Amino acid sequence: MATTRTAAAHWEGSLMEGAGQVTLQSSGLGTYDVTWASRAEDPNGRTSPEELIAAAHSTCFSMALAHALAEAGTPPTTIDTSADVTFQAGVGITGIVLKVKGAVPGMTEEQFREAAEGARTGCPVSQALSVPITLEVTFSG
Repeated sequence: MATTRTAAAHWEGSLMEGAGQVTLQSSGLGTYDVTWASRAEDPNGRTSPEELIAAAHSTCFSMALAHALAEAGTPPTTIDTSADVTFQAGVGITGIVLKVKGAVPGMTEEQFREAAEGARTGCPVSQALSVPITLEVTFSG
């Protein structure tokens, strides 16, 4: 069964001087401030579309990797993933670096790297994005 999640944005003023908020409506977890400066300069306590993409991507990747590892009979002890989404004013999002660290008993580093690569290309957020996505892997066995 398909699910739909909803977030909504409200903006006032011009791009450079204005400000807005994004609300996570489906979960009701909160409303977060956003400005051009928080997107292209210093976050200063506010979020950006790129940070929200990074949150979604790191979570989706971790879930896809955990599933693949469990399906292979080697469920992870831990997976920690961060996503660095690079934004260039006037150009847009230019790339994403996923950084994953995993502890998976019974698996070699090569097997973990292979599973992580599969998750990089297979997670739904990766599939929805059209920018280069690179992967940095740390394995602790």
